[in-house]
Amino acid sequence: MKRALILIGMALGAVWAAAIVVLPLRMGLPFVPPALAFPAAFLIPGAVMAMMIGALAARRFFDRDIIDGDPFLPESGGDIDQRVLSNTVEQMVLALLVWPFVGFSLGGVSVIALGVGMAVARVLFWIGYHVSPPLRAFGFAASFYPTIFGAFWAVWIWIN
Repeated sequence: MKRALILIGMALGAVWAAAIVVLPLRMGLPFVPPALAFPAAFLIPGAVMAMMIGALAARRFFDRDIIDGDPFLPESGGDIDQRVLSNTVEQMVLALLVWPFVGFSLGGVSVIALGVGMAVARVLFWIGYHVSPPLRAFGFAASFYPTIFGAFWAVWIWIN
């Protein structure tokens, strides 16, 4: 059952990725220079990451057992939040390495869409992880796949 839920989440994440990358290109939106788009593209998921950091800080502040920086109890809400933040940092580092190429190849609107999509997907990942770990699959796939799909599309444009 877990694998089926994860597979469904991954498949829906792939559909999300295609929509995030393709729709902005098909909508005829005005051209946004990539240099202007990058701050907005990274600010939005950065704000979500700041919320994650704040949630962890609040957990520590209000819990005398972990206020001094002790590790969270395994499988606790704090432990889950820490794993979500760690995965989000990994995803954002990948985005920082890939999105500039995508933006210069596909245009600034594409990276803004990637940023908005990343922010929404990271929140869904966070919620899904707290509800049931297999439900995090959609949020993971919906934030990872668009970056990869955008990179492949950008490479395709460069080689053709």
